[in-house]
Amino acid sequence: MNRPDKFKLDDSATNPADTDRAQVQKTQITFDAPAEREKQPDRISIREVAREAGVSVATVSMVMNNNPRISRATHLRVRKMIERLGYQPNRMAQSLSGRYTQSLAVMLPPLRHAFADAYFGEILSGIADRAGKLGHKLLLEQAKPQFIREGKHLELFERRFVDGVLCLGFNEKHHFLQDFCAKEFPAVIVDNRLSHTPCDFVVCDYRLGAQQAMNCLLQLGHRNIGLIYAAPESCTAREVADVYLTRLQEADSPTDATRRHDGCFTDEGGAAAAEQILAAHPDTTALFCGNDKMALGALRYLTSAGKRVPQDVSVIGCDDIQHLAYVSPSLTTIHLPLYELGVLACDKLIERIRGKSEHIAETLPTHLVLRESTGIVPTRSAESP
Repeated sequence: MNRPDKFKLDDSATNPADTDRAQVQKTQITFDAPAEREKQPDRISIREVAREAGVSVATVSMVMNNNPRISRATHLRVRKMIERLGYQPNRMAQSLSGRYTQSLAVMLPPLRHAFADAYFGEILSGIADRAGKLGHKLLLEQAKPQFIREGKHLELFERRFVDGVLCLGFNEKHHFLQDFCAKEFPAVIVDNRLSHTPCDFVVCDYRLGAQQAMNCLLQLGHRNIGLIYAAPESCTAREVADVYLTRLQEADSPTDATRRHDGCFTDEGGAAAAEQILAAHPDTTALFCGNDKMALGALRYLTSAGKRVPQDVSVIGCDDIQHLAYVSPSLTTIHLPLYELGVLACDKLIERIRGKSEHIAETLPTHLVLRESTGIVPTRSAESP
């Protein structure tokens, strides 16, 4: 038992030897606590937080542990009450003082095979390797309509699940990207950018790659060139289409819209687009495709239609998916440094999390990889106007 800091005897009774024992007044011992102890306020308890917030103690506990069963509205109400009352158990104190979670989110489109896609896979490999080396964990999320509608993308920050988010596979039509910018949450758009919103981004140089691809085809004598593209609302897709049209105009070559078709970034879409272009323009001698999947579909259609590649029709892709270097004919394509892009995206996001204030806008160079699917224009086409 701890001894009191000081004590005094309050003995108002007379000497017990002179009086009857039954009439002796009780001796009282009073403790004089230090002044600072007397002024110390009572510690706020979790029960008080629960009472003031109108929830149960269990709910407050779940809020502090970021339990996903708690609704966003309840979570925010309890958090505000915790801050207002100053309730800070050790773990919560660390959270509210600005400590990092050491976790990053990667958001992907709600595509069925997104995690098996070679394009996404290369970028994710770069992100995962870099994050691991820097001691960060990754949380993967698909931006399904309900996820966005319920504000779950914002809860990633508001409920301190992550320090920042990398947005992969999105473009102008995905308006939720602007939510991150508006709230100044650390977020980096990967391999695209928003033309009218100053969101941070890292991207491959699609314009440079498209220029190299078109220069290659024109130098080989091709003038009747089709374009298989996708996501026309995307800045990068518009850059490719702009280069395609500009170079054809400079070469006095046909640019009518029926030579351009949406291939939906898929093998099947690429095959269908190639069929439509050649049906409308049998004189087509080259196809420029916005990604390797669509190029693979175009190759498949051309083979089924009895067209030889590259003797009758040349094909260029974009991505440089490695296994397409081993198909026959091997695919000429624009190499995108996707793994390096993932590494860069992770680095730049962490810079933003740690306080970098300058706008992040990084572009990685691309280059054309020449293989077997491109060749000199057939003589009959070279002689045609």
